[in-house]
Amino acid sequence: MKKQILSLAAIALLAFAVQSCEKKEPKQGEEELTLGNKVDTLTTDIEQVKDSAVIKAETAAAKAKEASENALQEAKDATKKTVNEVETAAKKTATDVKDATKKGAEKVENAAKAAKDGTVKTAKEVNDALKK
Repeated sequence: MKKQILSLAAIALLAFAVQSCEKKEPKQGEEELTLGNKVDTLTTDIEQVKDSAVIKAETAAAKAKEASENALQEAKDATKKTVNEVETAAKKTATDVKDATKKGAEKVENAAKAAKDGTVKTAKEVNDALKK
């Protein structure tokens, strides 16, 4: 029984060895390239790399253009916001100055009235005193 198992193992090893020694037919892609084929392959590879580089450059340029357009729009928005804030502050300042001027004018007018009233009263008192 042991001899039969050993014989079968030996036959299997022999069959495996024969299979691995068989000459394999080269596949179409594995054929040796001629000099012309090598040049064509290299030319094709160079064109693919060039096309890829052009696409990458165009993509980068488009992204740069978009980024600069966004930056420009943000600058415009910030400027517009700042202008609106300045206009609002100027209007508030003008209103404050107008109110302060009005209050000052009222105080001057009240002081003038008080001075007039005081002068008229004093004049009446002097006049009355002279009549006595």
